[in-house]
Amino acid sequence: QVQLVESGGGLVQPGGSLRLSCATSGIYFSIYPMSWYRQAPGKQREFVAQIAPSGTTNYSHSVKGRFTISRDNADNTVSLQMNNLKPEDTAEYYCFARLAGQLGDWGPGTQVTVSS
Repeated sequence: QVQLVESGGGLVQPGGSLRLSCATSGIYFSIYPMSWYRQAPGKQREFVAQIAPSGTTNYSHSVKGRFTISRDNADNTVSLQMNNLKPEDTAEYYCFARLAGQLGDWGPGTQVTVSS
């Protein structure tokens, strides 16, 4: 059974930092591309960042240069370091694991609120 569990969300002031983590089980983690998505109230879920099994990364334009995605294949975790946070980064953040041809699996999400 696949399980993804996000942690590390919270309330932070503009310009602050947070580090999200996603613990996984039930998948052969090292072969999975791993992604982070987010969904703000009243908006569609949107792509944030992805890291390939090779370590190659890809970011949305809105977070590039501020967020860093990384993976630890020994611990089966993927992380998202978020710096210089802005109020528009406020959202529920989701971890996503998907191999080509599969529907993929989502975590339950962790809330990030950026506010003074």
